[in-house]
Amino acid sequence: MTSLNINIPGSQYQAMLGVGGIGTRAFFALNGYHTLGREESRSGHFIDRQDHCKLHIISHYVKALLGEEFVTLPIGKVGDDEAGRHLLLEMAAAGLDLRYVQSLPGAQTLYSFCFIYPDGSGVNLATDNSACDQLKPEDVARAEADFFHYQARGVALAAPEVPLDARRKLLQLATQSHFFRVAAFNSAEVVTAVDMGMLAQTDLLALNQDEAAAVAGIRSDDGSSRSIVEATLARLQAVNSTLQVTITAGKGGSWSWNGKNLRHVPAFPTQMVSTAGAGDAFLAGMIAGLATNLSLPHAQELGTLVAALSVTSPHTINSEIERQSLRSFSSKFKLDLSEPVKRLLQD
Repeated sequence: MTSLNINIPGSQYQAMLGVGGIGTRAFFALNGYHTLGREESRSGHFIDRQDHCKLHIISHYVKALLGEEFVTLPIGKVGDDEAGRHLLLEMAAAGLDLRYVQSLPGAQTLYSFCFIYPDGSGVNLATDNSACDQLKPEDVARAEADFFHYQARGVALAAPEVPLDARRKLLQLATQSHFFRVAAFNSAEVVTAVDMGMLAQTDLLALNQDEAAAVAGIRSDDGSSRSIVEATLARLQAVNSTLQVTITAGKGGSWSWNGKNLRHVPAFPTQMVSTAGAGDAFLAGMIAGLATNLSLPHAQELGTLVAALSVTSPHTINSEIERQSLRSFSSKFKLDLSEPVKRLLQD
């Protein structure tokens, strides 16, 4: 595995500390293209895919892209069960520092269930009584010494699938230590997060189109992607005028807002197998790009590239993603990448 062409000790950031879901998931392929109804029965079959949850996916890609010298510290909990033990082995093998990941006796590792439609899109359902739900602010506070150690040289990631209070504690510690603060929230909790003041301690907010619509108080099918993006940004600027934002729209590409300019990047051509985990791959690519001193628009481009390659795998973590595979992919599809991104892919 080869990391991006970057000197981490000379970069702005040397570590990422993050909270979020650590768990596994089953995939069920639905027969029929129409959206599953509230009381509908539908046939289908299980798919043999390896799945992981948000913190694991993002941390894995960040580590793979930035290499051994970039310290990646997930903070979370798994159950003391077969799934939890397997996940800990996988994360350790990927080079993640697991000093703040606890195994809880008697608790169940986070489990989710994904319905997949024939076009590869899907809906994810997750348990709400797992070990991840037991992550408390005091568990996050255990990492305070590492926040202090990487003061002004770290990235903090507050990802879904753990309680909002734990994420708020992470953002508070990150603010005290002058970290670059990245947050994501699902559609059901994003308005609550805004009301809790969490965006005041966020530098980059990562949303998908449905989550963006929830922020704006509209339906995700009300109007074009651009109109939803503009309505969302208008709402967010009233909350935090310096907030940077990314919004993914699936095949419609992604949008980024750096506080002044709105940029749209189309989805890159790819050989899609499964879209599961694509949004997490995109965010991981963006974080890696920002850690290598890319501007937000160029980091968005790198995130788009990572997401495009991620969906060529049936698994939510494409273990082949690293510098050489990204370069080969961009060459295969003759992608017109910017010079800063090209330099990261060079030998």
